[in-house]
Amino acid sequence: MSDTWILLGATSSMARAMARELAGAGATLILAGRDMDDLRATAADCTARGAVSARAMRFDARDPESFQPIIDATDGDDTVNCAVFVGSMPPQDRIDADPSLIDGVVMDSFTGPARFLQMLAPRIEANGAGTIVGVGSVAGDRGRLGNYVYGAAKAGFATYLSGLRNRLTRAGGHVVTVKPGFVDTAMTWGIEGMFLVAPPEAVARSILRAVDRKRDVIYTPFFWRFIMAIIRAIPERVFKKLSI
Repeated sequence: MSDTWILLGATSSMARAMARELAGAGATLILAGRDMDDLRATAADCTARGAVSARAMRFDARDPESFQPIIDATDGDDTVNCAVFVGSMPPQDRIDADPSLIDGVVMDSFTGPARFLQMLAPRIEANGAGTIVGVGSVAGDRGRLGNYVYGAAKAGFATYLSGLRNRLTRAGGHVVTVKPGFVDTAMTWGIEGMFLVAPPEAVARSILRAVDRKRDVIYTPFFWRFIMAIIRAIPERVFKKLSI
């Protein structure tokens, strides 16, 4: 029986690229998100590329009622894996003008996905196998003037994934935390100051390598590990004066 992969936020460019890679390897796919027409088109493409099956299902991080049907769809599968690509990043100046937007950012980028994974974890423990990929962001490594609410949500998600990794490792599962730098996706289009922007296909391949090698935390592309090490090393008294 092929591995089953749930992709949350499967309409994102990174998720779509990963779905194509998994399809070519003969996986069973559940593509979950809000745009059902887009998901069905991706499912048809994945089936043509070799997926055992590819199913579109509704997932909304702000609607917990959408969670259980996805988990139920994996009943009977020996190995269930999940990759989380969900998140939202309104411009920080919009959040500054309307603090109520914080709730949506935190639900999309942290608490909604975490609640879903908390519901999925017992299935992985019962099966004694399964991988969770949580896509965070380098923005979670340090609060920056331009996106500190989004960064805070992704930092919280990274800490959650660390604890979940500790839990599931004991049962034969594994959790990979992925911290992308700038990736060519809808979330980054039109944002000034983008540099070293990676194609989604390269990120997807790096994620799957990390899954195969059972890595715990990766930066992608790899050089972001060194960039963020430098940024984290800047003393706070200096960092708070910088516009980065």
